[in-house]
Amino acid sequence: MSEAVLSPKGFPATAAAGFGTLMRQWRRRRGLSQLDLAENGGVSQRHVSFLESGRARPSRQMVLHLAELLDMPLRERNRLLHAAGFAAAYRESKLDAPQLAEARHALDLLLKQHEPFPSVVVDAGWTVQLANQAAQRMIAFLLGPSHDASKPVNFMKLPLHPQGARPYIRNWREVAGNLLHRLQREAMDSSAAAAVLGEVRRYPDVDALWRSVDWEAEPKPLLSFSVEKDGLVLDLVTMIATFGTPQDVTLQDLRIESFLPANEASEALLRGLATH
Repeated sequence: MSEAVLSPKGFPATAAAGFGTLMRQWRRRRGLSQLDLAENGGVSQRHVSFLESGRARPSRQMVLHLAELLDMPLRERNRLLHAAGFAAAYRESKLDAPQLAEARHALDLLLKQHEPFPSVVVDAGWTVQLANQAAQRMIAFLLGPSHDASKPVNFMKLPLHPQGARPYIRNWREVAGNLLHRLQREAMDSSAAAAVLGEVRRYPDVDALWRSVDWEAEPKPLLSFSVEKDGLVLDLVTMIATFGTPQDVTLQDLRIESFLPANEASEALLRGLATH
């Protein structure tokens, strides 16, 4: 896997590129030839070639059709539309906007029902947008009294940064390798994830670990990690959920990461913290 493809520097250039360049970049990102895309889309290879070279201008419907074939995220579909001279097809709302009231209510309910176990909602760049009380306790425990609760916490940087939770994670190399695998895959489709990847690779030892990851393996659906600090040991398993069929860019970006105790001792510890 070439480092040039993985570099976050490619995304700003992509965002400013013309339609043909964007289309070609996404086609190659999906590992498709012009013929593959033409056959999948029911158009001629010549037409695909003309679209990429700028010799033909696509209709709005054709842009949406190609974006669907390339399985592009909603945010990138809007960029493709803009590059072709059309208005965005998918809205991007703030999480507290009235049109997302039902989704926000569902998120708040999920976080509340997960108590006394930690659960957070993160955006495409893994910055925490919502957190239940158990997650706030966990963050405060890991970062200590110097942590400023008013500042956003990034759940990808937190376990990878040497001044974050990294010193307390007993199986750090395993956890970090899995996180980098997940982040790498997301960076292929997200400029926000690509920017985070570019930053964390500059942390001590992280780039070397990134280079040793087995990219052919499927990322693990569950991530186990063990934390030890101040004489306490906490063994957790994490799960990630997303909105199934979002029609809003913001909702598609969101992930719900839930933490469950991996054993009875950790469950008792989390329940005990909640009562105090």
